[in-house]
Amino acid sequence: MEEKDQKENGEYTGEIKGGLRPSMKLVVMGIVNKKPKSMEVILSSRPQEEDSEGDVGLQLKVSFREKAVQRNARLAGKWGSAENTLSFFPFAAGEPFKMEIVCEHQQFRILVDGQPLCGFTHRLSQLASLTALRVFGDLQLTKVA
Repeated sequence: MEEKDQKENGEYTGEIKGGLRPSMKLVVMGIVNKKPKSMEVILSSRPQEEDSEGDVGLQLKVSFREKAVQRNARLAGKWGSAENTLSFFPFAAGEPFKMEIVCEHQQFRILVDGQPLCGFTHRLSQLASLTALRVFGDLQLTKVA
């Protein structure tokens, strides 16, 4: 991650130098707010044109009300079908967490506090084009690496 990355209390935007590649791991650590609604982690590419949006290789949308973690991707401006299956919901109001996003050859593997949470098969073939990490929502970030 770069020095010029911005980190405010509940929002972080950073650059992934050289883009994502298999065997890379991103770590997001923080404390969930006392009355959380949602938080999101987005891995995306820079848009090719100014007025267009970049591709999203992984969008993790955490909903505290529904106790759900939705995964999706956006290619060429179109969102795919969302994935929701979870074996457990790892986040709790007011509690710290450590989320790890491991980039493997076939998928992203997401762990929370060391426990496997879910996977998300790559829909974007050019992993190296994913150069931006955004984290925002009802949380206080303590570390992004």
